[in-house]
Amino acid sequence: MPKNFLIIGASSGIGIALANELLGAGHRVISASRTKPDLAGIEHIDWEAPQPFTKENLPPSLDGVVYCPGTISLKPFHRFTIQDFTKDFEINVLGAVQVLQTVFPLLKSAEDASVVLFSTVAVQTGMSFHASIAAAKGAIEGLTRSLAAEWAPHKIRVNAIAPSLTQTPLAGALLSTPEKVDASNKRHPLGRVGQPLDSAHLAKFLLGDESRWMTGQVIGLDGGLGSLK
Repeated sequence: MPKNFLIIGASSGIGIALANELLGAGHRVISASRTKPDLAGIEHIDWEAPQPFTKENLPPSLDGVVYCPGTISLKPFHRFTIQDFTKDFEINVLGAVQVLQTVFPLLKSAEDASVVLFSTVAVQTGMSFHASIAAAKGAIEGLTRSLAAEWAPHKIRVNAIAPSLTQTPLAGALLSTPEKVDASNKRHPLGRVGQPLDSAHLAKFLLGDESRWMTGQVIGLDGGLGSLK
């Protein structure tokens, strides 16, 4: 049965890979992003955090919402400014809060709804130079568990994916040469960095009926980096 999904940030990377998977399965997909995804059949809303998010042009019920926007701001802690921390928090956390507060009534209108957020392996695995993004994504993990508890009576599930480095435009500077890709591959026990479809397939599972008894989980998707030596 076709469902209604809203993907925030479906114009590239994991977001567009997920949108393509959902459209291929016959679902209705609405994207909210700065640019319209180059995908046939997708609907588009022009939006970027921290602008106000509205329910305009959304269906009366949503079966799932995925918040993909993120940042990769890496440098020594003493070089971060308060503005750096603020920007990371606005994009990663407050943007998600704005969207979820707005669409909560639409999620409640669905029979079973699912929310998927994104954290990072750097929250549970301490990594140098990750202070700002790890702080912001740590807030996402707290938000995931808190909302999962609060929204469970409404049959709204909330889970998060915590990937390691994934080959997306956001990570372009970190994977810009064959040497950088090779070095990043070697850091992961499985011998490679992530691909957008790795996270897209997991997000699709979390949106689907197969995961109807799963909520409040932060799932590592990191090639073993977060738990293996």
